[in-house]
Amino acid sequence: MLYIVLSGSIQGAEGEQHSASERGIVFCPSASASQVASGWSATALRCFNLLGKSSSSSASQVQAQATEAMAEPAYLIPVFRQRSSEETEEYQRVSTHLGKGLAAIQEELHRMRVATKTQVDNLSIKREVQEKMTKKVDLYEEVHRMPDFLVALRSHTVWEKMPVKLFCTVQGYSRPIVKWYKGGVPIDPLSAPGKYKIENKYGVHSLIISRCVVSDTAEYSAVASNQHGTATSMATVTVKRAAGENWGSCQLGLVPHLTEIHPSKLEVTLLNRFGVTFGTEGDSLSLVSTMVVVPDLPNVPPLAQWYRDENLLKPSKLAVMSVGGRAARLTFPHLAKDDEGLYTLRVFTKDGTAEHSAYLFVADAAPSVAGAPGAPMSVKAFDINKDYLLVSWKPPNTTNEAAITGYFVDKRESGSDKWVQCNDSPVKVCKYPVHGLSEGHAYHFRVRAVNSTGIGRASRQSEKVTALDPAESERLQVIKINGKYDIVIKDDDLEGYVTIPGEPTEVHASEVFKSYIVLSWKPPSPRGRAPLWYDIEKCLAGTGAWQRINSAVKLHSPRYPVFDLQDGKQYQFRVYSVNMYGSSEASAPTEPIQKVDEHGSERPVGVPSAPGQVVATRNSKSSVFVQWDAPKSPKNLMGYYIDGRAAGSKQWFPCNHKPFRHTRFVVHDLIPGETYVFRVQAANIYGLSDESQESSPISVEPALGGGVEYATPSAPFGITMLSCDGSSMTLAWKSPKHCGGSKINAYYIDKRDADTLVWKEVNTTSIKERISTVENLTAGIFYEFKVQAGNLAGVGVPSAPSDPMKCEAWTMETPGPTYDLSFSEVRGDSLVILWKAPVYTGASAITGYIVQMAKKGSSEFVALNEEAVGHRYLHVSGLVEGESYVFKVRAVNASGLGKASQPSEPVCAKALPGTKEIVGGVDEETGDIFLSLEACEICETSKFVWSKNYKAIGDCPRVSITTEGRSSRLTFTNPDKDDLGKYSVVVTDTDGVSASHSLTEDALNTMLELSYAIRHPIVPLKHGLNYEILEKGHVRFWLQAVKLSSAVSYRFIVNDKEVTSAEGCKISHDVATGIIQMTVDHFTKANEGTYTVQIHDGKAKNQTSLVLVGDVFKAALKEADFQRKEHIRKQGPHFSEYLSFTVTEDCTLMLVCKVANVKKETTFHWFKEDDEIVPETPSNVMSGSCALPISQFSRKDQGVYKASLSDDRGKDTSVFDISGQVFDDIINAIAQIAGESASELVLQCTPEGIRLQCYMTYYTEEMKTVWKHRDSKIASSEKMRIGGTAEMAWMQICDPSDKEKGQYSIEISDGVKTHARSFDLSGQAYTDAYEEYLRLKAAAFAEKNRGRVVGGLPDVVTIMEKKSLSLTCTVWGEPTPEVSWFKNEQEVISTAHTKITFEGGKFASLVITEVTPEDTGKYSINVRNKYGGEFVEITVSVYKHGEPAPEPKLGQPKAPQPKSAATTPVPPRSQTPVSKTPTPVPSKPQTPVPQSLKSPTPASTPVPKSPTPTPKSPTPTPPRSVKSPTPPRFMKSPTPPRK
Repeated sequence: MLYIVLSGSIQGAEGEQHSASERGIVFCPSASASQVASGWSATALRCFNLLGKSSSSSASQVQAQATEAMAEPAYLIPVFRQRSSEETEEYQRVSTHLGKGLAAIQEELHRMRVATKTQVDNLSIKREVQEKMTKKVDLYEEVHRMPDFLVALRSHTVWEKMPVKLFCTVQGYSRPIVKWYKGGVPIDPLSAPGKYKIENKYGVHSLIISRCVVSDTAEYSAVASNQHGTATSMATVTVKRAAGENWGSCQLGLVPHLTEIHPSKLEVTLLNRFGVTFGTEGDSLSLVSTMVVVPDLPNVPPLAQWYRDENLLKPSKLAVMSVGGRAARLTFPHLAKDDEGLYTLRVFTKDGTAEHSAYLFVADAAPSVAGAPGAPMSVKAFDINKDYLLVSWKPPNTTNEAAITGYFVDKRESGSDKWVQCNDSPVKVCKYPVHGLSEGHAYHFRVRAVNSTGIGRASRQSEKVTALDPAESERLQVIKINGKYDIVIKDDDLEGYVTIPGEPTEVHASEVFKSYIVLSWKPPSPRGRAPLWYDIEKCLAGTGAWQRINSAVKLHSPRYPVFDLQDGKQYQFRVYSVNMYGSSEASAPTEPIQKVDEHGSERPVGVPSAPGQVVATRNSKSSVFVQWDAPKSPKNLMGYYIDGRAAGSKQWFPCNHKPFRHTRFVVHDLIPGETYVFRVQAANIYGLSDESQESSPISVEPALGGGVEYATPSAPFGITMLSCDGSSMTLAWKSPKHCGGSKINAYYIDKRDADTLVWKEVNTTSIKERISTVENLTAGIFYEFKVQAGNLAGVGVPSAPSDPMKCEAWTMETPGPTYDLSFSEVRGDSLVILWKAPVYTGASAITGYIVQMAKKGSSEFVALNEEAVGHRYLHVSGLVEGESYVFKVRAVNASGLGKASQPSEPVCAKALPGTKEIVGGVDEETGDIFLSLEACEICETSKFVWSKNYKAIGDCPRVSITTEGRSSRLTFTNPDKDDLGKYSVVVTDTDGVSASHSLTEDALNTMLELSYAIRHPIVPLKHGLNYEILEKGHVRFWLQAVKLSSAVSYRFIVNDKEVTSAEGCKISHDVATGIIQMTVDHFTKANEGTYTVQIHDGKAKNQTSLVLVGDVFKAALKEADFQRKEHIRKQGPHFSEYLSFTVTEDCTLMLVCKVANVKKETTFHWFKEDDEIVPETPSNVMSGSCALPISQFSRKDQGVYKASLSDDRGKDTSVFDISGQVFDDIINAIAQIAGESASELVLQCTPEGIRLQCYMTYYTEEMKTVWKHRDSKIASSEKMRIGGTAEMAWMQICDPSDKEKGQYSIEISDGVKTHARSFDLSGQAYTDAYEEYLRLKAAAFAEKNRGRVVGGLPDVVTIMEKKSLSLTCTVWGEPTPEVSWFKNEQEVISTAHTKITFEGGKFASLVITEVTPEDTGKYSINVRNKYGGEFVEITVSVYKHGEPAPEPKLGQPKAPQPKSAATTPVPPRSQTPVSKTPTPVPSKPQTPVPQSLKSPTPASTPVPKSPTPTPKSPTPTPPRSVKSPTPPRFMKSPTPPRK
């Protein structure tokens, strides 16, 4: 059985409260803890409703309802159920412990009932008195009216598995019907039986959600409706899950905190508010604000909260808070500088909160010693251990006092009045380690500052701290058994029996300062149960000489401050764990630690750098607004001190006495009219930085504005969210309606969680634009924002808080809202609306915008443009003068129409009185084209903002803007078509003074003509200064003016020196043509430079220049030299046209040239590479032209050709290089003629294959010819051979097959045109060609393998008688040939005298032993096989001993005989086939030819004998051999004749 006391207000985790009306007791013997925790009684709920109800029901009705509610039992006790013996024992045990608690609960319940009844009675009596005094009949219920919530829904935060009840009270006639929604979806109790319960009792509508889960977190709404309308009340339910907690076993006193729900329905208005207050240390002071409370109930005072610097204050003896007597009061019994800050009173009202803020300044009390420093502040203790802790504080400000040299720290045990100084010498930083404390004792600390004058006042003492071991709780483990019982186990129990502890670990220096360092380490594990302490040793780094440093101190904490270290030295430390049983091993030594560097500077270097520029501006008649830039090196900045001094004085006074965190501050309590200077210092634990530079002097006067009501800007408004990514939001807002008399130059944003009341600054530095991104937000949280504007007068009032905005990442595909809607050119029937593009563009780029308009007060917006406009402005026409309109703009992308912008402020279609439009014109003196506007209204801070096509012009070289008084002029620098467009101007800080003007091309041209007429004094030029090269190499410099008068004067200036007419330089002009010229006869390198002509014609003048230097001058000089040489060259014979080429119709290349100034004696010569060429026909120079023909041109003809012309008057040459591109051009010219003359392809068969031939005028391999087969290019290869002769190009298919069938073509390219010829090698054409190829191939084979004499036989043999003659030769044939020898055409038979041999089928011999004169004659050898043979003759002469050797003639027969007289019989074993058609025999045989005369080969028919040779004369001999009739090597197949 569990029960929970709910009394008073229950403070929740989120800062809300449950009201006293929700007090009640739930006694649930069998309910679970989660059900008990939130089971408010019906009595408590109805009492709450009665207290909060403000309807006009009669007092008797209220009394009756309250009595009926009181009559209900506060709780029910179920029938006692049967329990087992164990359960009964457990129940009795719990009952024994909780008996006293039950009595207390019942007593509290009785007290609550009495108090509630008293409050209800008082309320009823008041209402009765009011009704009697007014004597009005309450006809409330009978009046027809729409629903209205008397008691709205309140938000709740509950733990998981707990129930929650939402309730409200609604009035209306007829009786409204209430429907419940979750997240906008209707709630159906039947859809989840037991989950939801909807009730309506006594006019109270309620929704009960049982056993909440996290998914029940949502926004719930009650919608009441009748025939007169609807009303909605919303509330948020947040369900939290307690990590690691089992709330099913929740015991008494462990009730979870619920979200604070404020109960107040009082209307509170703050009246007399506390202002900026000044106090002094030690004084007593109160901040009081009076208020009006409706209704004023003595027992229900308003709830007021006090904040200092946005931190909630809690009541204490140092800050006493009270609310009552229509006033909220905060009293400081004993002021200290810790109390200085910005105080905010926040009072909760029916509609939210009422707030007021003002600054409290606390000055230093008079020092005990003159010149001593002030008291430190914010003394705190942390890193608390058994006998050690670290004290920190903030340094005081010093203005005229000596610098602080250190601090003393004092301690006092709680309950004692004795202060003990902790440090013997002052510590220089605002931190100090205190050791030697007693475990379990409570202490207070204070700090005193020291300077060269003395010791200052002590600070306010710190809060009480107790010296305890923080690791003790970490050594405890809690284990739950069966989910009911907790067992606590110490680590000592798990370590076993340990005597000597382990060594400490992780020894390091946690604090390093110039005065000391603090060693820290991790306690040993295991440590044992015996009490533990530590010994520490140190040594100079690297020496290993360790020495004990805490011999006199028994150290119990894992912290120890070390003071006696030398500057510039590095030390190492190690720690031992010690108990009663002994000491552990030493810990690992630390890394080398150095207190200060070798220069004595503190590590790390201490104070921040000086703040940046300080700017002071007017704020009020007794205050100044000071701003400054943060230091570049903040170094853990604590805040800033601001000092001031009167101009001319050297005494500084402190403006604040506690470090201020922000970079802007309002200095109060200044003398009106006095001039002051300010400076700023930054502070951290090391002290104060150097002073900043002083501000400019400023006089304390009211802010600018000349009596305007708003010295500072009014509040911005219209805060809009433009984008959100889940961790940041981009906001925009509208500028204040009143700037306060000076330009707004800063905006500051504050934010808060919508569930809290504390505002936090977003930006400390000012924002210049009216758009900003707020970072570091939490997804899913609702935030509110407010914005302040600042100007020279200071920071204005904040805007109203924005609507709550949920931090939820935008993922929609359509664009976000546009923003910053503004209007210009408002007239009676039209205006121009402008806006800025959305920050969030959606899934695709923005394609345009739709503008919607509605009349003021209407919600029906109508689109003004059917098609989206691409620019961000729209001219709206057709308005009704005097009507007010509201506009919205929506962006469009590929996904559709985006979110609408916030509705604009209503704008009235009415022009301002005296409105003028922009006018365009031309300045009569300067000729400048301009646009100007005279404003009908202006103020001191107004500015003219010009735009082109509604885009601000700014600094643009094309225009210049000048303003004088009420007029502003935009002047075009060099107007042209790029300047056409719509120009507009807006006058800032006015009621909308603006105008526009469209600059058209016609208007611009008209103004340009007028501008030209005004600027006519400039002499117009048709052509600026130029030059040309004349004959003989003269150079003429000239210019041409549009018009010149006879009074014109001019000067030629060359390289800053004036040039006049002289020998070699002639200057002249022609008025009629407007030409001014200068001719230089001899142009040399000295003429390089700048040429200028200055013209004066009446008032008009002009100047034109020509820069003739560098490459430009070199080109001119080269041309002048060339013309000079040309002039000299043409005095004798010369080429009037240099060498060029032409190609004749027969493809002959002709090198041609033309000559001039020649005579008969003039000689002409041709050369190639300096070798003279003598043409067949000499050149005739008198004809005026010469030509050199080159036939059958090819690559061998490349080279440099020269033509030389000379006589007694001189010599001239022309060179023509035929190579590179020239060679290619010649080949292309030849190819053009050859291609046009090309015949169709002709087929020719050979023993190697089929050949396609194209006959043309001339062919050379340098021509670009391409052979193709079936449109594929053919490359020359073993299979496809490509070649040609001078008359034709051919392509041979070797060893053809069916693959080679198809269309063949040749393409001849001349660089411009391609000439093509083709032949279809397929079908019958291919068959005939292939058969002919096979026949020729067989004939060639026979010719190759026939019998023949390879070598070895002489042509003539002369031998003396009686000697032996051996005729030996090598023969060849396949198959092996047969060999026969003949003498005088008679076959020789082998005998003893004449021996014939044939060895190896290769060597044939005829040996004659002891030759005689009878052996003289013509011998021959016949070599033959089945393919044919060869007949070779040898002439043998035998002479007698002593006679001279005869000289026989080769081939000379013995006696002349007719050719048909003798025949040689054909050997029967050799048959030679006869060819079918005669073909020419190749000129070169395929096999080596023996160097002997050949006789005619025997044939099948008798052939004439050759005559016997006789040696008569050395005339050429006939050929050595004659082939026998054999198949020819190739033949032509029938082909069409050549064209």
